[in-house]
Amino acid sequence: MVKSTLVVRASDALPLAASVDDEQIEQALVEHKQQAKLIFRRIGPNSEPRCTIESGQYTLHYCIANNVIYLVIADKSYPRDLAFSYLDELSKEFQTSYGAKVDGVRKPYAFVGFDTFMSKTTRLYQDTRTARAGASHLDKLNVELQDVTQIMTKNMEELLWRGDSLDRMSHLSTTLRSESEKYRRAARNINIQAMIRQYAPVGAIGLILIIFIYWRFS
Repeated sequence: MVKSTLVVRASDALPLAASVDDEQIEQALVEHKQQAKLIFRRIGPNSEPRCTIESGQYTLHYCIANNVIYLVIADKSYPRDLAFSYLDELSKEFQTSYGAKVDGVRKPYAFVGFDTFMSKTTRLYQDTRTARAGASHLDKLNVELQDVTQIMTKNMEELLWRGDSLDRMSHLSTTLRSESEKYRRAARNINIQAMIRQYAPVGAIGLILIIFIYWRFS
């Protein structure tokens, strides 16, 4: 079951919209919403565009599109393909309605009106059987179920409490490439300096001979 949805700007984690959840919200869901806020701060330009994060009784799924992060908190048993189909529905509608305004907003929850669409879509995806029936037979959702086999899965405890940020691997890769390039430049400079030390005396003697010959026969 879909429990809660958050939409934030990727560049600075500014909240843009959120689902209106049950007033009798359980404590575990409150904690997961706090965890989601920490995740938003860790997501960077090199983060995975789609990711599943396992955390106790709930699972968090997010996708990034056009500088916007769409995150849904769902029951652990809720199918990943439906979760990402749900997020795709949100991202398409949000981009159509508010995409041009995202970079210019300054106050949080500037697009509260998006809750109407989120609530309607959440109801369609709330029950697994209803969602699949809608996608397969009623054609109300216009959804192609996602191939989720390549989507990365992370553990919340490792992610938040052991310092493993979402873009750590990309950052390490970039750092290794940068360091490798530095070593190549350093090696090239060393080789050039060695060649100069090796051939400089010969060049100097040759230059002296040329000057002498020129002076002698001029």
